[in-house]
Amino acid sequence: MKISSHASVGEVVKMNFNTASVFQENNIDFCCGGDKTISEACTNAGLDTDQLIGQLETIAEQIDVVSQYINDLSLEELSAYIVKRHHNYVRESIPAIKKNLEKICQVHGEHHPELFEINRLFTDSSGNLTMHMQKEELMLFPFIRRLEISSGNGSTLPQSPFGPVSNPISTMLAEHLQEGDRFDEISKLSDNYRIPEDACSTYDVTLKQLMDFENDLHRHIHLENNILFPKAIELEKQITK
Repeated sequence: MKISSHASVGEVVKMNFNTASVFQENNIDFCCGGDKTISEACTNAGLDTDQLIGQLETIAEQIDVVSQYINDLSLEELSAYIVKRHHNYVRESIPAIKKNLEKICQVHGEHHPELFEINRLFTDSSGNLTMHMQKEELMLFPFIRRLEISSGNGSTLPQSPFGPVSNPISTMLAEHLQEGDRFDEISKLSDNYRIPEDACSTYDVTLKQLMDFENDLHRHIHLENNILFPKAIELEKQITK
């Protein structure tokens, strides 16, 4: 797989999610910052473009069947996949993480005061993500489904309460960025989820839960920002022509 410096970061990850690890190792945001070209991302990060492309092409030689599967899904199928795989994960993970954060704040907060800020940030994030996902499931995803049906049977563009689909998508993109920034702060406060020497088993588990949550959030946002949303916007444009 040959990769151009003019290709967007998100497009490369879309074709093979294994390449996401290269971007992460080089502090390049592949989900919220997926619209940047590789050249732009390297310039911003102070990296050699050819060297990074070489790393990406080596990784991209490995077949990624999951990416192939996702790229073949219809928009309705992709929306359903996001809800089942990522929205449900968020909802199921929040209670246990909040409970564990409260516990380690009580036990370790005196020597690790950063835990209180991590707890606050996660509480804010969990509340916002819950509302965010409801908006997608109740309004945006059903409208994208109607767009796809309209395209398939040649009917007129469905009416919406929010104008073009790019309007709610812009809101979702801004909220994705906000939560991405919030987890960047959690990662920094926890020294990239490093386990302190005085940590108990709950402390250990909680940091691993937070790291897993952030990693899932990155892939979740990637699927929407770099695949679902651009396809929905393009489909609407095709219908209106």
